[in-house]
Amino acid sequence: MTAVDQLRELFHFVAGLLVWPVLLGLLGLIAAMLVALGAFAREAWQRRRGCRPLLDRAREGLDRIAAAGSGDGLDIQLEEHLQTTEREGWRKLGRLRLAVRVGPSLGLMGTLIPMADALQGLADGNLPALASNMVTAFAATVIGLTVSVIAYLIAAARESWVRADSQALAFHAERLLRQTSSVPSADKASDKVGARR
Repeated sequence: MTAVDQLRELFHFVAGLLVWPVLLGLLGLIAAMLVALGAFAREAWQRRRGCRPLLDRAREGLDRIAAAGSGDGLDIQLEEHLQTTEREGWRKLGRLRLAVRVGPSLGLMGTLIPMADALQGLADGNLPALASNMVTAFAATVIGLTVSVIAYLIAAARESWVRADSQALAFHAERLLRQTSSVPSADKASDKVGARR
């Protein structure tokens, strides 16, 4: 056996070892997408009814900061809270974007690895092995692409939600800043009126 043949055998052996982690990874992605789909449907239903719990919690946090603090540092505190909330929303999207990329990659690996065994079965005249490996190969492709499409659609919808929530929070923070900056001036005006009397 030549060195090239030994390398081929080694590659075939390594690819055979990878088939189970790839197929298990695809099953894990299916489970993760089912969970993500359920969470997305629940949040979409809540938003349709006008209930946005994450946005409400973030607004309450801004209100607490505005009530507790005042002065020059208030705008920095509000901005820090805004950025933390926005970062949380984008972090959740990061997992979906990862599924968009990993799904087709695992699907392609799950296609090519059984395809090698299918071609070996064809060369040996083993038609049942050929058919079985081809079914596995095509199923892996379909699953990987399906996971990717679902993750992409959920991520696109969630991205628009994150942008809308961030904009609403920014406007709310701006209103709080204007209210807190107008309160001292109103107090000063009332003091001046009292002094005139």
